[in-house]
Amino acid sequence: MYLQFNKTWTGFDMTKPNQLNRIVSQINRLPSFARSKALSTFFGKMVKFTGTTGIRIEALTERRAVITLKNRKSVQNHIGSVHAVASILIAESATGYVVGMNIPDSSVPVIKTIRADYVKRAKGDMRAEAVLSDTQIKAMHSQEKGETVVPVMVTDGEGKEPILMEMVWAWTPKKR
Repeated sequence: MYLQFNKTWTGFDMTKPNQLNRIVSQINRLPSFARSKALSTFFGKMVKFTGTTGIRIEALTERRAVITLKNRKSVQNHIGSVHAVASILIAESATGYVVGMNIPDSSVPVIKTIRADYVKRAKGDMRAEAVLSDTQIKAMHSQEKGETVVPVMVTDGEGKEPILMEMVWAWTPKKR
């Protein structure tokens, strides 16, 4: 097991990266031209729904995740931009993947809250970037159970932020 109980904390100390982090670290060693395809294929098989949507994982580390979605007919709304729910999907995926990179193997990530404020019409392809702070990463590494607000920036093809989003993620023990 990759967790050791640490009596100085009121939880766990993740002394080695979790299984997901180890797999992604191996994929991240691939040449840059192959990395995004490999990450997207891996997560498309692990999280079946995302494999059907056309999202692309551009970058994933324990600190940051970047997910993109091309504005193509199958993901458009009635006005020709990426559908609102598709934009939420890339934000939820970016935040969930980066949380998953940090929690103990004995825990499972669970989305608790999604906040989305649509402030302007999106144009073109969409991009979501989620970043964790040192404090958030430390909490995930040291606690078997917890929750955190994960900020995510969703931008369109013009680099504007048409949707202001925030995700609240929890992690809880797999076995109760």
